[in-house]
Amino acid sequence: MSDPSSPLSIEAALGLGASRIDSDTARLDTELLLCHLLDKPRSYLFTWPDKELTVAQRDEFLVLLERRVAGEPVAHLTGLRDFWTLTLEVSPDTLIPRGDTETLVEAALVLLPDGAFRVADLGTGTGAIALALASERPHWQVQACDRVEAAAELARRNQTRNAVPNVEILTGSWCEPLHGEFDMIVSNPPYIEADDPHLSQGDVRYEPLSALVAAESGLADIRLIADQCRTRLKSGGWLLLEHGYNQAEAVERLLVASGYDKIELIRDLAGQPRVTKARWPG
Repeated sequence: MSDPSSPLSIEAALGLGASRIDSDTARLDTELLLCHLLDKPRSYLFTWPDKELTVAQRDEFLVLLERRVAGEPVAHLTGLRDFWTLTLEVSPDTLIPRGDTETLVEAALVLLPDGAFRVADLGTGTGAIALALASERPHWQVQACDRVEAAAELARRNQTRNAVPNVEILTGSWCEPLHGEFDMIVSNPPYIEADDPHLSQGDVRYEPLSALVAAESGLADIRLIADQCRTRLKSGGWLLLEHGYNQAEAVERLLVASGYDKIELIRDLAGQPRVTKARWPG
């Protein structure tokens, strides 16, 4: 669009975004920005393609578009991200929840039915995993923790937003703030190597490095969690860890060395190694 002061219809805005954003999801990104701006569902965009944005809406859309073209994540621009059946508030204090992590949620739900089970989520961030599990298993008692207070506060707001009562959100590092023993502990910890080139690409440029990067070729936090969970899991309890696609063998060796058994790799929908589960024999 050569003249930024000219009228802009929904259809024209969609075309402009799709042409400007350098992403495989350019069209979807634009749709999400417009839905946020107009406070309407996506169906509205297709029902009223000729409707013109107001001057204020047009100006705000162009600002949001330029920020997206510069690389800012859509979730940061809208402040929200859908995960599982939830809508979560996001912020630069935490990772943006990703669809791949739903593999961890599905694997956890398969292991335990609804009932009086105790489950913990370590490094909860937005609360995505803990809230998804608790929403599906209302009789579970779920503890979720994050060492960053701003992240824990964000998770509490998401708990309120999604009305999930059976979660206690704590502040502290890994197992330190937990109380009691657990039937299952889950975590999506930092597991990226510090020199990974992906850290300078895409949305991760705007996310906290502390939530992404770990020492020891990305395995330091996984090793620490596996060690700490040995005194927090009940006999026969399960540990589920998300990890990188190329870390499955290293994670299995680490868990074997720590005394876990019944170790199994779980692949995501794309067929990539995503989650490893292991039992603590006690």
